[in-house]
Amino acid sequence: MLDEMGPPAPHPCVSCPYPRDVASGVWDFAEYEKLRGYDGEMGEQPPGVFQCHQAGGDSPARRMCAGWVGCHGGRELLALRLALVRARIRPEAFEAAEVYVSPVGLFNSGAEAADHGQREIEWPGAAAVWLIQKIGTVRSDLASSESGSGGTSLRAERQASADS
Repeated sequence: MLDEMGPPAPHPCVSCPYPRDVASGVWDFAEYEKLRGYDGEMGEQPPGVFQCHQAGGDSPARRMCAGWVGCHGGRELLALRLALVRARIRPEAFEAAEVYVSPVGLFNSGAEAADHGQREIEWPGAAAVWLIQKIGTVRSDLASSESGSGGTSLRAERQASADS
């Protein structure tokens, strides 16, 4: 049985770090840092598939991050090639990622997306706070962790409550 992950969604989710119109400060600093690694040459990239944050790692609904695939290009990602060879994704999911084109504007690189996301990490705006709370209802495993560096941590949610 495959420990499989589905293909990217038709469009990035509202909390995806890659679209140009996403709020800054939604995710933890470390989550944004992961985006930078996929900008390198194929042999220098991280080997793991970047999963959409809307589903947990054990969820049967998990899928590739559409923004990640769209920004970096499915054909250019080492992680997708390794996942196919290791039977972590089906050939159909690999093919969908290879030809995926995002219907929304994305940052040109993981570094651009990370810089944007980290800009307001200490004091997320109203849109980011709304997304953090929304994510918390779907992913209690993320909302309940205390990371100490912003994003989807209890500290950010406590700050939002204090500002209300």
